[in-house]
Amino acid sequence: MKYRERFEHAITKLYNAFNNGTLHPECACNCAVGNICDQKDFWKHFSDDHGSTRLNYVGKVNEAFGKRFNGYLPSELLLIEQAFLKGCGYALPLHHRNDKPEDPKNKWVQFQGLCEAISCLCALDNIGNVMDYSDLFKSVVLKAEEPEYDYKITAQS
Repeated sequence: MKYRERFEHAITKLYNAFNNGTLHPECACNCAVGNICDQKDFWKHFSDDHGSTRLNYVGKVNEAFGKRFNGYLPSELLLIEQAFLKGCGYALPLHHRNDKPEDPKNKWVQFQGLCEAISCLCALDNIGNVMDYSDLFKSVVLKAEEPEYDYKITAQS
């Protein structure tokens, strides 16, 4: 299946960051959106709080002019980042007093965040969630529920 180019690029960048160990939820250059934006942190100026989806003046101006960054509007970037942080287990907005995972570099924590970020990317492009593996299990369950028939064909003379 062919997906939108922005989706393909975002997924590739997130996959590479995850596998190269350059994904970090608390760093604006290495978080989900930081990686989508080529390890740049300009996007953090679209909101006053990391993890918030509320655009500030800078974000509103860029949004009003239809400015896109690697295909995404400022509001979309904030949604992606929020999904990633929530998936990692952060209480938002990001603040030293709020709950956060013990080890943000833990691969399982990052994987959970990636799943949420990818789900958000899929929703933004109106495609089915590519991380939804429940259909794989449905086929296994349905196969297990099928009755087995033992047909013995014998030749009669």
